[in-house]
Amino acid sequence: MQSTIAQQTTRQKRTSTTVLANLDPVQKPYVWLGIVASILVFIATVAVAGWTQGLLFILGIAFGLTLLHARFGFTSAFRRFTSVGNAQGLQAHMIMLAVATTLFALILATGFTFTGIAPSGYVFPVSVAVVVGSFLFGIGMQLGNGCASGTLYTVGGGKSPMLITLIAFIAGSVLGAYHIGFWREQASLPTISFADQFGYVGGWALSIGLFALIYSITYIVAKVKNPPSMKPLPTVAGFKKLVRGSWPLFVAAIILAILNAITLAMRGTPWGITSAFALWGSKVLMFFGVDVSSWGYWQGSEALNQSVLMDTTSVMNFGIILGAFIAAAASGTFKPGKIKPGVAMAATIGGLLMGYGARLAYGCNIGAYFGGIASMSLHGWVWMAMALIGTGVALFIRPLFGLRNPNPNDSMC
Repeated sequence: MQSTIAQQTTRQKRTSTTVLANLDPVQKPYVWLGIVASILVFIATVAVAGWTQGLLFILGIAFGLTLLHARFGFTSAFRRFTSVGNAQGLQAHMIMLAVATTLFALILATGFTFTGIAPSGYVFPVSVAVVVGSFLFGIGMQLGNGCASGTLYTVGGGKSPMLITLIAFIAGSVLGAYHIGFWREQASLPTISFADQFGYVGGWALSIGLFALIYSITYIVAKVKNPPSMKPLPTVAGFKKLVRGSWPLFVAAIILAILNAITLAMRGTPWGITSAFALWGSKVLMFFGVDVSSWGYWQGSEALNQSVLMDTTSVMNFGIILGAFIAAAASGTFKPGKIKPGVAMAATIGGLLMGYGARLAYGCNIGAYFGGIASMSLHGWVWMAMALIGTGVALFIRPLFGLRNPNPNDSMC
């Protein structure tokens, strides 16, 4: 009995997501490799697509640095809450969404832009495709051990299995693009935007109310279940924390919201990731003689005939990978390892499901969930609900591949 009380007390006290600790030495050769590679990609991007594109690449680096330093997860947040009731990740999501929705409302209502491109949010219909796609994505991200943003920053951070997830993610995206005509013919509601229904002020107020409600529900659930806290990440004190240590989860949530708002004001649309995967995979097929330009997904698009450096999502993805690589090397944690067969199989299936699901659902955890909800689109909320359901289903599948689910008696990584 005393042991149980002691464990509960420890869980309640350990709420911080970072803790002071000794870090591994800086991996200087990798740091310099990342910096030089970033400079070269920046120069090439500016030469091909101009300064705005180059700045978006730098913005991608900022996303990668933030994601890696905080180990900011969408996959793990959904899994922790669904399995044991740990709400730290989802609560960070609500903070992130609240800040992003506020900034998005200001930008969209005023038409504010840095580049002259009129901003527009991600507002799409609620359809069978969205429901099915987000459900598949929810299963896939739990098998692949990462979402869209998670796959990119963990690849950059040196997690070997995520390379398999990324390749399969690209393949699934191409398959989804090929099948998109069928799914777009299925039943669909019209686009429903809180801003269109209630005005920007009313839509913002409704969104904030929903964030507060979900935050409160997750707080109550966590209090009832008393789950283990996330295992705090090692960090250092002072200025060194910016480049070496881990960042608190809620700080990263606010930074990601601000970066997404800057993205909206710079390129005219919110942050996205997976459309680039469909582009990369389709270009590979083109190289081998497949006529992907005849697919409905690519009708009216010039992207297939242009350099990938002309694609804003692609250059931001490159930035995320390099930003995470630099952050991992600076923290001394870039240490690729062996891949277990079960993990490789799960990564392959998970990546395929995520890629396919993202194309159906107008995006992933970033474009549909983060960008959709911040844009006050109903489809973003449907995406969240179905991805959570998919996560619940995946908890029964993960052990088949040797993947461990969170345990109420363990501290969680």
